[in-house]
Amino acid sequence: MTPAEAGIDRALAALADPARRRAVDILRHGPVRAGELARRLALAPPAMSKHLRVLRQCRIIEEVAVAEDARARLYRLRPEPFQELEGWLQAVAGYWSDQLDAFRTHVDARGGQDE
Repeated sequence: MTPAEAGIDRALAALADPARRRAVDILRHGPVRAGELARRLALAPPAMSKHLRVLRQCRIIEEVAVAEDARARLYRLRPEPFQELEGWLQAVAGYWSDQLDAFRTHVDARGGQDE
């Protein structure tokens, strides 16, 4: 398994959880503090911490320090895991596109033989 394949596996496993997908949806709009994520997802802070840890470990998000408050942390999305997922999805979509093209060619070649 290549490192990219392992990264895709980790990302898909992390995103299988609905709470983590909702957190990613929130973070699509910009960086957010952990407490704000917990509030918006109606999760207890320890539960939110566990979800954030999983998302950090698979490199979907990263922690960013807040200049005004050294204790505060913002979380934001990282583009690389999504680029890897997009590449994989395009490859899968390409397979189906090729299959449909082959079927279309087959049907066109038969051109009314069943009539």
